[in-house]
Amino acid sequence: HYWTGQTISLFGDQIALLAIPLLAVLTLNADAEQMGLLGAVELAPNLFFAFAFGAWADRRASRRAILIGADLGRAALLLGIPLASLLGVLTMPILYVAAFLTGTLGTLFMVSEQTVFTSLVKPAEYVEANSLLIGSRSVSIVGGKTLGGLLVAALTAPVAIAVDALTFLLSALFVRRAEVPEPPAAPPDSDLAAGIRFIRRTPLLRASLFGTATFNLFNTAFWALLVLFATRELGLGSGAIGIALGVGALGSILGTVWAKRLNARIGLGKALILSFVIAPLPLLLVPLASGPPAVSWVLLTAAEFGSGVGVMILEVGLASLQAAVIPDALRSRVWGAILFVNWGIRPLGALGGGLLAASIGLRPTMWIAAIGGIAGVLWLLPSRMSRVRGVSEDGLAVDPPVVEPEDAPRVPVEV
Repeated sequence: HYWTGQTISLFGDQIALLAIPLLAVLTLNADAEQMGLLGAVELAPNLFFAFAFGAWADRRASRRAILIGADLGRAALLLGIPLASLLGVLTMPILYVAAFLTGTLGTLFMVSEQTVFTSLVKPAEYVEANSLLIGSRSVSIVGGKTLGGLLVAALTAPVAIAVDALTFLLSALFVRRAEVPEPPAAPPDSDLAAGIRFIRRTPLLRASLFGTATFNLFNTAFWALLVLFATRELGLGSGAIGIALGVGALGSILGTVWAKRLNARIGLGKALILSFVIAPLPLLLVPLASGPPAVSWVLLTAAEFGSGVGVMILEVGLASLQAAVIPDALRSRVWGAILFVNWGIRPLGALGGGLLAASIGLRPTMWIAAIGGIAGVLWLLPSRMSRVRGVSEDGLAVDPPVVEPEDAPRVPVEV
């Protein structure tokens, strides 16, 4: 039930990921700065609330109830967008508010879901289970973006957003039916900063976090401007963009299939390092695109395909690494700290991308964003990530194994 609910919600997310920017561009005539601000306000709650939400969620007896409440709240907020459009009162400020509140509930959902996941899955099955969940995300990227583009082209963006609201209602229904043996709640006086301290003393978490933050800073700038770049610079319509992203996202499905095989063949750590290069490199094809729209469409599709392969390998590896080394008692607080850094930097990327595009133009900004994303791998190279073979019932399997005294406390191995 949990997996079904997540799959439905992810499918709707991909519809909105395309429909809301298209609504801003095609209906409200948003410019580059406004598009950057729209991306920033949706992601800003990670910066403002992730720490507090993580500590609050760890103290709750039922994280499942938090997931249900967040789904229902997002459904109500998204339904407000087509309603405002129908009444003729929709403006960019209203869209900003809706995006901020939806992002706030999304932050609360994300800091809570990892505790639910690890309560349902054994450690040795983390990679396989994450491949399944992230595989659902891949399928949703293909179907959701394609359907989103077609819905916008045929029935308008507000209708597509209403469909997304329905998916959150269905997700809440299925999560409610999931039987989750949740761990005990943390004490009421549990330390808010414990999550960030745990990351600081766990080198692999620290390196992977800064690597993904660097990648996301530039990648968010890239995606915040992609719809605007594709419509105004490449001459593509909403239907063509949706199909390009949907067909190209088949690479995401391939990435989830390859992730398990690649981890088994070369090890979890080396696969992660490789994915930090594969994910951003194909995006260079987008600012390279010019000439006939058909040629630009092919390059956009190829970029999405190649990047999708790398991103899915990266996400499966990161999720498995984090699930293995973070203790249950700290899980939501550590995730709050991760979201604060990793997702909190995204609004800076979206806003910075919009301001830079307004200053130097769309195409040069897309070049900077695509090239900058490759720098994330530099954080992993000095670390011992390449020694990590995989995940076992005892935590991370490291090569060579770390020998501990028999009476040593059972804590995650720091490598």
